Amino acid sequence: MTGTTRSSDGLDARRKRLLFRCWHRGTREMDLILGRFADAEIGALSEGELTELEQLLEIPDPDFYAAVTDNQPLPQDAPGALFERIKAFRAVDRD
Repeated sequence: MTGTTRSSDGLDARRKRLLFRCWHRGTREMDLILGRFADAEIGALSEGELTELEQLLEIPDPDFYAAVTDNQPLPQDAPGALFERIKAFRAVDRD
């Protein structure tokens, strides 16, 4: 897989921006983790979850990748509920 499988048609501007950001992180590993999650879930996320995703996208790739692969905790102020969904999605997607 080389990129998004979801069209941004029908998404509001905020969701389009987040979908793009999830697929353009800077490291291919994070593109695949966050991009696949966004492809599957972006249309159904609540406004609060979109805010959480925006906050998670501010975490540097090395820190986020280490946390998602269970090597390190997220920063204290990072939202946890959506992060746990991303981790669970990655586990299912990986199998």
